[in-house]
Amino acid sequence: NETITQHREEVLKGARKYIYPLQHSKHKIVIFSVIIMVLVTIGFLTYVILSLYRWQTTSDFMYQVTKVVPVPVARTGKTLVYYEDYLFELRHYIHYFEKQQQVDFSSEQGQAQLTEQRRKSLENVINYAYVKKIARQKGLRVTTKEVDNQINLLRDQNKLGSDNKVFENVLKDYWGWTIIDFRRSVEQGLLTSKVLQALDTTTQAKANKVLGEIRAGKDFATLAKKYSDDSTTKDRGGQLGFLVSKNDRNMPPQTVDALFNLKTGEVSDVINLGYGLEIIKNDGSQEGKLKASRIFFAYKDINHYLNDYKEQQRPQAFIKI
Repeated sequence: NETITQHREEVLKGARKYIYPLQHSKHKIVIFSVIIMVLVTIGFLTYVILSLYRWQTTSDFMYQVTKVVPVPVARTGKTLVYYEDYLFELRHYIHYFEKQQQVDFSSEQGQAQLTEQRRKSLENVINYAYVKKIARQKGLRVTTKEVDNQINLLRDQNKLGSDNKVFENVLKDYWGWTIIDFRRSVEQGLLTSKVLQALDTTTQAKANKVLGEIRAGKDFATLAKKYSDDSTTKDRGGQLGFLVSKNDRNMPPQTVDALFNLKTGEVSDVINLGYGLEIIKNDGSQEGKLKASRIFFAYKDINHYLNDYKEQQRPQAFIKI
């Protein structure tokens, strides 16, 4: 037993001179790996901060980063406005002007236009942050069904292409958007409209009053001249002056939908256009198109209401444009 024990100890002793350095090397590798990871993380975060806050990069890579890392671009009271929202707003305008309008943003004029668009985009996302606050206070929300209905309305009038593939191509070519991006934009527009409608109760009351007078038998043209906020049609008694087709791209989809569901001489209910209210009348058909008259009631600019909220909770932007 003594001989076996001694022999085993001699063998182990010879192996220890290899084991101990190996264990020490593993310890060093772990330390070096942690140090490298920390340095890489610090370097990456430094690059992100410089790219977003100093260089204000709008690249696709940085946009994807902001989707993962919640980087703020502004603050409204205690609520942060995130950089991803700002880039979502800005990038689709840049895409449109570059691809559809052939704007050269490297030129002096293009740089000035880009600076102005940056300012507007930042203002828009800050305003929408206040809109969401007001919506929460008033219990307002947009459902998936409402978004679907709005998109289907556009699809039925062939304003977004004849099929899903064309629809996707239109969004990509014009705005650089996916269908999910478009749904997000529609939802934002619907929520803003609901908030504006809740705040501007006088315009809604005015439209309801005029509709009541029409239903009571008063002359549509006379009321249009008296009440309409559309300066291009009110002097003509609300007449549009052109024929409307079912696929008319120059008319709001809500208007076209309501108009083509009216018989000649009939008047619609109050239509919410998002930026105002409208009453439309079918004045007859011609060559498959319709003649129409309108009474338009403009909402007050939403900034009229948001300024009060901004006075209570002043916004603070983290980038300088």
